Amino acid sequence: MSSARAVPFHCPYCADEDLRPHESGHGAWECAACNRAFQLKFLGLLARRTAPGGPHEQP
Repeated sequence: MSSARAVPFHCPYCADEDLRPHESGHGAWECAACNRAFQLKFLGLLARRTAPGGPHEQP
């Protein structure tokens, strides 16, 4: 099983699209427009939410 690198489409600071992988490692990106570096990290899957009144709703 192989996993592809998730690629951001826009800089979270200036919204520009000129992004490149950053040298600091996996998930790190740099924006050429605003000269910032940032890192993305997958935290995990969220529990599925149910409709109001469903079996997992907290009182």
